[in-house]
Amino acid sequence: MRWAKFRGFAKGSAVTMDADEWSEADPREQIVRLERRMEELAERIESCRKMILAARLAIGLGALLLAALLFGIVRFDAAALLASIAALLGGVVLLGSNGSTMQEASAELAAAEAQRAALIGSIGLRVVEERPLLH
Repeated sequence: MRWAKFRGFAKGSAVTMDADEWSEADPREQIVRLERRMEELAERIESCRKMILAARLAIGLGALLLAALLFGIVRFDAAALLASIAALLGGVVLLGSNGSTMQEASAELAAAEAQRAALIGSIGLRVVEERPLLH
């Protein structure tokens, strides 16, 4: 049985581990892999935020141009009308696509953080006591 792939969206690489390999791997190595994955997810979320901002801007500009055309502020032109409608529709599509991608990445990030916390909790950490000063 194959486990889900960890996809490196930022680097385009893919790492696949069997469930047995995952459970037998050193917890510290697993934590390093999870932290790398979390960094990639954070970059993906930031990219989605930027695209969502661009989509909102396109929607706003498209609506503004359409309103200006309808109220006669700008001389009516078929090309301008098509551009405003294209900006509106393109912005809505971009907003929806990146919004859902960001939600998926946020859910994956939360799951990775929870798994990382569980791995850190499973490691037998020891408390380092203060050393006496030598001088």
